[in-house]
This record gives sequence, C-alpha cells and structure tokens, in this order.
Amino acid sequence: MLQMRFRNPGLYLSGVLWLALMVWSFFASEGVNDVSARRLAALTPTPDRLAQPTLPPEPTQADRGAQVYWLWCLPCHGDRGQGLTDEFRALYPPEENNCWQRGCHGKDPYEDGFVVPRYIPPLIGPTALRRFATAEQLHAYIQINMPYWNPGILTDEETWQVTAFLLRENGYWSGGEALGPANASRVALRLPTPTPPIAAVAERSAVPLLLWAFLLGGAVVFGGWLYHRLRAVEKGDGPADVR
Repeated sequence: MLQMRFRNPGLYLSGVLWLALMVWSFFASEGVNDVSARRLAALTPTPDRLAQPTLPPEPTQADRGAQVYWLWCLPCHGDRGQGLTDEFRALYPPEENNCWQRGCHGKDPYEDGFVVPRYIPPLIGPTALRRFATAEQLHAYIQINMPYWNPGILTDEETWQVTAFLLRENGYWSGGEALGPANASRVALRLPTPTPPIAAVAERSAVPLLLWAFLLGGAVVFGGWLYHRLRAVEKGDGPADVR
C-alpha cells in the first residue's frame, strides 16, 4: 500500500485551491462566451437574404454599390459574397437549386441563357480578392470581365460603386470617401482579421478572469510555501522539506 506523508497540509491545500480556481475561471470564461453568443444571436435579425438592400438617408458610394452587387453579382457570388455555395443555393426554390441542370445554366441552358462555371469564387471573406494588389486592379477587372454573362454592361460609376462596396465589406476601405481614378491605385488590398464587436467584448471579459484567477492562485501557493519556510526556521529544521 502506498502511504503519503504531508509535512505541511496547508501547502498542499493551497495548491488544490489554486487548481480549483483555474478550473472555475476556465468554465466561467466559457460561460461569458456562451452568453455573448446568445446575445449576438438575439441581436442578429433574420431578414430575407435575397431582398434588395435599402439605402440609408445619406448613402455613400459603397452603399450604392451594395445595390449594384445585389442586382448583378449576388445571383452567382452569393448574398454574403460567399460564392455559389450549396448553402446559398438552398435559399432558392428546390426546382432552382441545381444551377447546372439542363434548361438552367448547365450544358444546355435555357434560351439566351449561359453556362455557369462549377466554381464561382467568394468576393467577401478571408480568401477573397487575393489576386488583386490594389483597388485600381479590382475595378479594371470588374469593368472588363463582369458580369460574367454580359461583361461591360456596368457603367463606370456602377463599377466604382461595387468596387467600393467590396472593399468596404472586406475591410480595405472605410467607404466614407469616394473611390475613383485619383486614389484607387493607393488603396492596397491586405488580409484583415476583423473581430465581431460582441466577440471582442467576450474576449476582453474572459482574459482578465483567467489572469486574476492565476494571480490569486499563485499568491495562495506562495503564501503557503512562505508559511512553511517560516515554520521550519522557527523549529530550527533548516530549509523546508516538502514531500
């Protein structure tokens, strides 16, 4: 049988208390994130994802670009710029879900129709627009090649509007200033890592909680160790021997 002899039970109890505080703080922080997620779900509306976006009282260039995107880009690139995904196609009636069937946009499209590529890239998100170095390059590509079935139909103003919209949605452009030939070459396309506002609050709430638990637990353990050393010195036993 294994036998354990504790020279200082208080030191071991302080360690157990520290471990308990760390476990509690972990689950408490998880609770903060869970509550934040529930609040985010409660605050997020569920509108018709295929409905035309409404303009604010004083629309910016990017706001108008949202309507250009809805009219010309959304059917292929998705309501959120996610591309022609299965999830997006499920928003349409069942008979229109399969874009590549005969009589739709497959090998034998409807009269005056066109064939849709099997892969249509996202325009909004961490992997979007990587082939373009500047807003100027993106604008030139849209102007020459888009929309896919009728390239060049957009006016120059509409092209700048939808370019500004895509840049704003990807975090490359604030949207407050008008985008155009004078500044587009200076707007670089980088990979942003935005944090949703409520998620950021959750992170700010959880991290201090863990930090305080760590500091408090460390103080308890250090206090137990110091107490043990002082008692050992008082008894003349020399350095404490904790086993």
